[in-house]
Amino acid sequence: QVQLVESGGSLVQAGGSLRLSCAASGRTFSSYVMGWFRQAPGKEREFVAAISGTGGRTMYADSVKGRFTISRDNAKNTVYLQMNSLKPEDTTVYYCATGPSYGRSRMNYDYWGQGTQVTVSS
Repeated sequence: QVQLVESGGSLVQAGGSLRLSCAASGRTFSSYVMGWFRQAPGKEREFVAAISGTGGRTMYADSVKGRFTISRDNAKNTVYLQMNSLKPEDTTVYYCATGPSYGRSRMNYDYWGQGTQVTVSS
């Protein structure tokens, strides 16, 4: 019913920037919250950022505040994560998610993408 496809993950030098994209299909995009999470092998999936249906509200994990920016283009059914001042500890797989309620818990989201790898070299 709902499909999310992430792109933009790459290898980047510490201090550099990347922009991740997530294209959504299968639901009325502007009616749903979009979020970004990340998960390293053997670790729990952790919240990164979320944006409300219309883009009027955003929230971020403390570890990325001031460095990452979430945005959405509802005409393109796409959400973005602009990542600046990247650090080696940002290295992991990033996942896009959508759900009916605005929040930082995995329980707020009912559909997930397959993930895109971000690697930050020191």
